[in-house]
Amino acid sequence: MNVVGHLRCFVVVAEELHFGRAAERLGMAQPPLSQRVQRLERELGVRLFDRSSRRVRLTAPGRLLLDEARDILARVDRIYSVAERARRGEAGTVRVGVPSDLGGPIVAALIAAFRSRRPDLRLDLRETGTAGQIRALADGALDAGIVRHPCDSRGLGLGPMLGQPLGVLLPAGADLAAAPEVHLPDLQGRDLVVPPREEAPGAYDDLLAACRRHGYAPAAVHEARHPEFALGLVLAGTAVALSPRTEVTAGVTWRPLVGEPLAWRTSCVWRRAGDPDHLRAIGDFAEIATAVLRREAGMTPLDGVAPARRVVPRPDAGFLA
Repeated sequence: MNVVGHLRCFVVVAEELHFGRAAERLGMAQPPLSQRVQRLERELGVRLFDRSSRRVRLTAPGRLLLDEARDILARVDRIYSVAERARRGEAGTVRVGVPSDLGGPIVAALIAAFRSRRPDLRLDLRETGTAGQIRALADGALDAGIVRHPCDSRGLGLGPMLGQPLGVLLPAGADLAAAPEVHLPDLQGRDLVVPPREEAPGAYDDLLAACRRHGYAPAAVHEARHPEFALGLVLAGTAVALSPRTEVTAGVTWRPLVGEPLAWRTSCVWRRAGDPDHLRAIGDFAEIATAVLRREAGMTPLDGVAPARRVVPRPDAGFLA
């Protein structure tokens, strides 16, 4: 008897308490589903459901066995996950997505800190926007990521939310470059360069809405996938760019915005499924990445969010202090 398959059928029927809906959810006909449940009952020697023409109810033994069945299925799923990672040659590897504009020094610091903490593992960093990371996490192609909010993080573990104020990159000869700070409304009439919307739609929309709310409606918006392209537009004097504090290139000047009205919101996210050892490795990365983002990128916990401490992601938990 296919015990795992029969247990899956039992759990779905127990959740639906309706054989028709359970069969539809399992993608099978109702008679074979009923037969599987009956075979499981005969094998276990107990009746799992009380059936009538009007309703289906779990029996007392059925209620006792439901949590055990769910635990067995979760363990089986983890076994398949480990086997798949081994088949792909990914055992001993933590696969992480990072945004394309995170910056070379921060990427290098992430690799060095993870190598120091976990020399037994390989960190596979993949340049991927927030939207792509969310899809890859759902598909199992990534283990963790560094994303910009807001984004759809349902079903994922979520680290502390970190804020990073944005300033403005201006041509060095611009009038505004002579001031120590820039009022956002003073950018009115200038074009704006931002990362492509497809990389982080929520952050893109929030940024433009905040600009308008604080008195800056860009004359035009240009999307720049690579920082060098954005820099070229600023150097040409055709646009300004909003970015965190950065080491500027000759010909451009970075200035903070008065009142810090704009900021990126960033955090680590991760898959909650996996074997315990791999989840501990993901926890190590999440802790390391949060510390690196704070130290190297100047990000700070947003109000109400405590600094990250030791974390161990689990299938049933978020970011654990």
